Amino acid sequence: MSLSTEFERISLPLEHAFTISRGTQTAAENVVVKIEDDDGNVGIGGAAPSEHYGETAATVEAVMPDLLAVVERVDDPHALARIEREMRETVNRNPAARCAVSIALHDLVAKRAGLPLYRYWGLDGRETLETSFTIGIDPTDVMREKTREAVAAGYGTLKVKVGTDRDEEIVGAIREEAPDATIRVDANQAWSPREAVRKIDALADFGVEFVEQPVPAENPDGMAFVRERAALPIAADESCITLEDIPRIASKADIANLKLMKCGGLREAIRMIHAANAHGLELMLGCMVESNASIAAACHLVPLLDYADLDGSLLLAEDEYEGVPMPNGVIDLETGRAGTGVRKS
Repeated sequence: MSLSTEFERISLPLEHAFTISRGTQTAAENVVVKIEDDDGNVGIGGAAPSEHYGETAATVEAVMPDLLAVVERVDDPHALARIEREMRETVNRNPAARCAVSIALHDLVAKRAGLPLYRYWGLDGRETLETSFTIGIDPTDVMREKTREAVAAGYGTLKVKVGTDRDEEIVGAIREEAPDATIRVDANQAWSPREAVRKIDALADFGVEFVEQPVPAENPDGMAFVRERAALPIAADESCITLEDIPRIASKADIANLKLMKCGGLREAIRMIHAANAHGLELMLGCMVESNASIAAACHLVPLLDYADLDGSLLLAEDEYEGVPMPNGVIDLETGRAGTGVRKS
């Protein structure tokens, strides 16, 4: 067997400027990988690097030739464990870059088997979830308008970015616009532990489901302080990056928020899911702002999860790739397409 590989950088404009407590984003720089076998099957994967975790599109481009050289040397897309191990040995960091190759390989091997990826893994596509839809930080009237748009589009679960001096005003306004929606909030490490407890107790009055990453990841004792005292469950995002973090957060959070771009690949994500289950944590799979080239693969893990936050492609003004349909936010795996379901728009 002979495998050919290529990659390209794509710039994806967002529908709206997207602001969290760390800054504002108007476009997403992704890198798309393609791996083709002798029979013309093409696996597609995407990298959505985050500067917060030390990656950019430029660093992905820089290491990609070395990662794809591993694929070409092994020359067997089904040798997933070996390839992912050798990629880690070749490029220890750069998880988003490694993840793009992992996704492309999984897409390829499932296509070769003629199966959707979830079935290749032995999962049931009927066990699906509704993704949350994120409302970024803006003036309150703008957040109201974005909420009305989301509700009109059929999204019933909203994730609200907070970490401002008007968090209660924001969540209260969104609850007014979406009285029946499930609301989650994400502080992106913006609060001190005591501030987090005060704010969470106040936000609980608006029927919030849980709070994501209330305090900095560098303060695990602060996270434990909040979890012990706050009125709502706590999800760990920036505190939960790799497999080794699962036992560290098990006594400090209720929910582990995994992201493919943090952990470096689909096999590693599955290992993290099993570890989180063993430690009694609930599971959410999140994402960056990213193309369906990577979101499509993440969707196939949904039968193993408790919550989904896979709206990265929904925030884009346009995407070069189509993925798994999400009518009214419900992830529909039963499309019948082999692989991850990704294809060129």
